[in-house]
Amino acid sequence: MSRRFFSPEKKTLVKGNKLEPERFVLDSYALLAFFGDEAGQERVRQLLEEAFHGHCRLFMSIVNLGEVLYITERERGLPKAQEALARIDELPVEIVDANRAQTLDAAHIKAHWSVAYADCFAVALAKLKGATIVTGDPELIQLEMASVVPISWLATNNPKPAAGQLS
Repeated sequence: MSRRFFSPEKKTLVKGNKLEPERFVLDSYALLAFFGDEAGQERVRQLLEEAFHGHCRLFMSIVNLGEVLYITERERGLPKAQEALARIDELPVEIVDANRAQTLDAAHIKAHWSVAYADCFAVALAKLKGATIVTGDPELIQLEMASVVPISWLATNNPKPAAGQLS
C-alpha cells in the first residue's frame, strides 16, 4: 500500500523570485522520538519523507547529533549508537557544523534563557536558516513564547498553553 506524506498546503519560503521549501531544524528530541518509537515519531517520519522528495529541508546541529549519540550509547550501548549514526547518515538531514558565529549565538541564548546548552545550538541554527525547530522538549516553549524561534511541537502533550492561559 502506498501512502502520501506531502501536504498540499505546505508552506514555502520566498527568496528573491524563487520559492524554497520550508526549513526545519531537528533537535535531539525529534530524532530520539523517531528512533525510539515515541510520541512524535510519525511527524518526524513525515518530515523525513517530505525532505527526501524535496518538499522541505531538514537541518541538525552537529552538537545535537552528538547529543543523540551520547544518549543512545548511555542507554543502549556503543553498538546501538554506531547503528544510529549509520542510520542518521542515510537520512535527508543536513548536519551543520558549529562555527564561531553559531557558538557565540548559542552562548548568548544560554546566557539569557534557562535551556540546555545543546538546545541553544538548535536555536542558533534555526535562526541562521530561517527555520522552525521540531521538538517535544517543553524547555523550549519560553523561546517560542518570546518569539525567539518558531517551534513545531511533536509531543501529544503539547506544552504550549491554550489562548488565555498565559499569566
